[in-house]
Amino acid sequence: MPQSFFPRMKSSSQRARAHRQRGRVRMGRSVFSHFLNLSNHSPRFAATTIGYRLQTRRSYSKRSGGIAPLGLPNRYTASVRCLCTVSATQSDVSEAPPSSIKKRVVSGVQPTGSIHLGNYLGAIKNWTLLQNTYETLFFIVDLHAGDENVGVALLTYPVLMASDILLYQTDLVPVGEDQTQHLELTRELAERVNYLFGGKKWKKMGGRGGALFKVPEALIPPSGARVMSLTDGLSKMSKSAPSDLSRINLLDAKDVIANKIKRCKTDSFPGLEFDNPDRPESNNLLSIYQLVTGKTKEEVTQECKDMNWGTFKINLTDALINHLHPIQVRYEEITSDAPYLDKVLLEGATKAAEIADATLNNVYQAMGFLRR
Repeated sequence: MPQSFFPRMKSSSQRARAHRQRGRVRMGRSVFSHFLNLSNHSPRFAATTIGYRLQTRRSYSKRSGGIAPLGLPNRYTASVRCLCTVSATQSDVSEAPPSSIKKRVVSGVQPTGSIHLGNYLGAIKNWTLLQNTYETLFFIVDLHAGDENVGVALLTYPVLMASDILLYQTDLVPVGEDQTQHLELTRELAERVNYLFGGKKWKKMGGRGGALFKVPEALIPPSGARVMSLTDGLSKMSKSAPSDLSRINLLDAKDVIANKIKRCKTDSFPGLEFDNPDRPESNNLLSIYQLVTGKTKEEVTQECKDMNWGTFKINLTDALINHLHPIQVRYEEITSDAPYLDKVLLEGATKAAEIADATLNNVYQAMGFLRR
């Protein structure tokens, strides 16, 4: 279960270290948000603001790659872990065999409280699978909650999303259909900044040249993971829904799950079926059953096509309880060991900050700014 990136520490030294890391990451994201807002102005204004003269537009080879911290040895970017499995960063590409090079996936969740089945099946469950293929960074996007004393323009969602993606030199971003436009904005910002300040212009400022930011691509999640409300098959399962009966929370007790499934909305048609637009609840509940049992769509269709709702609800309840039980047990084990959890979160925050600092150092250098 994702927890805050910086939970309450058990010692003053841990609290101080976490506070410093949190400040560095937040400062980086705040600076990035401000910088991305500036880069949306005309090239002439952006150039005037930081004292550059724009040359005639010319193209240069867009080289993607990790950003190494200025003046720091490669060991500082050798690996990154953020509650996930991580491999060598792009800055070590020349030294690593091709088979060990993994693209980086970055994703975050907002600190909205308890997590429901839709969050889990739609995103979090896939994160564990992504760790086997990619270098992954998963985090709590706490600035989205608006706890910083800065202008509201810096906290608008598309700008914060772009800041998170670009700050960590992301290759791939898991997105849904409602976020593709935000990712396009991120891509445009990356290309614009690379043109304005990267390449030979950055090299003249003492940098390595090339692209300042990776231009991220969309990583489309597997289909069928869109979980709808238990009280309305046409609405997404959501924490903001007024009735708790509309969702299955990951920590719901067995009797609570049974009661919610018993009272969930169904229809009066005989049998059960997928993909009938007149039967959204049937499609939703069958999809949930398919996802928590690991069966194929064809297997579920054959099993349930002639089943009545009473029998199916019993099967769905048992499947949900069996699927969520080990998660709940593991959650209790982890949260009961606060020192271990604090240690893991602090290590993740420290190593994530190293990536952020590297990117921010390069941006400062390319733009001609001095670090305080």
